Amino acid sequence: MECISVYHGKISRETGEKLLSAAGKDGSYLLRDSESVPGMYCLCVLNKNLVYTYRVHQTTTGSWTAEAAPGVPRRMFRKIQNLISAYQTPDQGIAIHLQHPVERKTTKTHKVICV
Repeated sequence: MECISVYHGKISRETGEKLLSAAGKDGSYLLRDSESVPGMYCLCVLNKNLVYTYRVHQTTTGSWTAEAAPGVPRRMFRKIQNLISAYQTPDQGIAIHLQHPVERKTTKTHKVICV
């Protein structure tokens, strides 16, 4: 079973932004729970000192999708790992491609996405 090391669980937007700023490299990214929409996740990526946030969720059919830039066709992925891999390639409809994973510190209180 594979688990997502960049998933930080129920951290705030502010905490996520601090983690990305501390990483200090464009293309640093993490995944966290959405604070405003239950059942949604946020893919957060640092680019030029700004954090861009993209909502990620699992559809009723089990596919994973991310809300990229307006006009970019929605893509479906069988696994969350596939979604992350796809966005590691440049020019996929997000501010900058995913380059530097910001991995969570493992504790017993963190929930982990395993697929």
